[in-house]
Amino acid sequence: MTQRTGTGRPRAVRMSVELPLWRALTGYRILTLGYALALFCVNYHEYAHPLGAALYMGVLTLWMLLTWNKVSAPERCTRSFLIADLSIALGGVLLSAVVDSAQRVDGGAATLPSIWTGGAVLGLAIKGGWRWAAVGSTLVAAANLVERGHPARDTVHNVLLVWVSSIAIGYIVEVARASERTLARALQIEAATRERERLARDIHDSVLQVLAMVQRRGAALGGEAAELGRLAGEQEIALRTLVAGGLVPPRGTPRQLAEDAELVRSTGTPPRLPEGPCDLGALLAPHAGAAVSYAGPGTPVLLEAAAAAELAAAVGAALDNVREHAGNGARAWILLEDEPDAVIVTVRDDGPGIAEGRLAAAEREGRMGVALSIRGRLRDLGGSAELLSVPGQGTEVELRVPRGSEAGK
Repeated sequence: MTQRTGTGRPRAVRMSVELPLWRALTGYRILTLGYALALFCVNYHEYAHPLGAALYMGVLTLWMLLTWNKVSAPERCTRSFLIADLSIALGGVLLSAVVDSAQRVDGGAATLPSIWTGGAVLGLAIKGGWRWAAVGSTLVAAANLVERGHPARDTVHNVLLVWVSSIAIGYIVEVARASERTLARALQIEAATRERERLARDIHDSVLQVLAMVQRRGAALGGEAAELGRLAGEQEIALRTLVAGGLVPPRGTPRQLAEDAELVRSTGTPPRLPEGPCDLGALLAPHAGAAVSYAGPGTPVLLEAAAAAELAAAVGAALDNVREHAGNGARAWILLEDEPDAVIVTVRDDGPGIAEGRLAAAEREGRMGVALSIRGRLRDLGGSAELLSVPGQGTEVELRVPRGSEAGK
């Protein structure tokens, strides 16, 4: 999972699906030791060699006092500890046949460690998975059969119960660990991808500075360079309006747009952005011109300012692709739709379309306009960008932002 830091940047938070199991195992070992001691005290006088049984129970109690917190965390529970823990459990099971009477053993009396033995097997299951659990439970089963001397029904029942449950828990732990690793890796990839996309957009926006420089140098040189500078200035105004002043509805005339762009260019600071809902139609309408037609509802289409800016920027990127790849004579149409559960913007052109595999090839070559400027923005908004292109029949890009998405709140 991820959390927000004080700076607003996401950070990864380590999750451990097995930590509750270790804590539960600690409690299990303590409680079952108490049960085994109580059972021993109640049946003390029925043992054939009660002092020998008491000596083992003392050793078991001392072992627990020294190692009670060994299974509270995976780093403390080492392989050598698990082997020693299982050895003490097996020793207690085998010793029961020596210190207890034959009548009690044949009658199915509990062994000295009793159900405490299950804690040693469960430790193997949580630490090493189902394979370690299978080995540990098999050894415990063999010790119980040796202690009883013959495979009685209750002994077989208890042995199978420990064997099946420990292996099942070990398998579940392995699956949980694999899922945890997969989730952690996915979160790392997502965080790295979003950061790369953010940097790529910042680099893409730096093109504004180049366009401004071309405009100034072209005007100074005159001639054909002046025409090139004029075109660069128009592109800069359109792009800067989206990036820097896109949340402020344009005032409409080219001269006023140029004054706004010059103000942003000279100060380096975008205009103060409004808070609250923003009319998306006001941001898309300035794209209309001789080669671009715009159609939208007669009423404002309100989105939160950040979501409206990102969606308008994605539309601008789609129109940039039309101008760059569809040819000088291509026309484009923008359709804004205000649905109850989503805002949909469709950008369509009558260009030659996109050849099959061209987008994938562009991404491999590092041209990330569609992947980052369009799909990346919509993904950040919780929306989607669908691209449909038929060679010779143009391209259609459908941008959908659900209302109530986190980015739009």
